[in-house]
Amino acid sequence: MCGTRVTPARGLRYRVCTRPLPDVRRTVDIVFRSARVAVEVRGCFWHACPEHYRLPQTNDSYWSAKAARNVARDRDTAERLTAAGWRLIVVWEHDDVHEAAAHIESAVRERPQSHLPREQWSGGAR
Repeated sequence: MCGTRVTPARGLRYRVCTRPLPDVRRTVDIVFRSARVAVEVRGCFWHACPEHYRLPQTNDSYWSAKAARNVARDRDTAERLTAAGWRLIVVWEHDDVHEAAAHIESAVRERPQSHLPREQWSGGAR
C-alpha cells in the first residue's frame, strides 16, 4: 500500500518518513502535521501482523524476539503519539489502498487544524 500515491489527489498536505514528535527518535511513514494525524504502513512480517505473521522455521528464537521488540516499539510509539494529542492510523500492507486512503482523508478532515510553532516541527525550521 502506498498512501502517498493516493492522498495527493485528495488535496491533503503531508510529509513522508518524518518524526512527528521532535523529542522521539522515530519516524512515521506519513504525517499530516496540521491535523496531528500520523499514518504507519506496516508490513505483515516485520510488524507481526495478527492475521498473516508466520514465525520463520529457521532461527526461530531470533525472529520471535525480533517480532516482539518490533511490536513493543510500535505500541510505545502509539502511546507516545496519543499522549501528545496525535491520532495514529495503522495501515497494513494487505489493506485495500483506496479504502485506507478514504479512512486517512476522513481522519485528517475531521480533526481541527493546528498550526504548530516551528520549533515543534521535526528537523527544525525549513
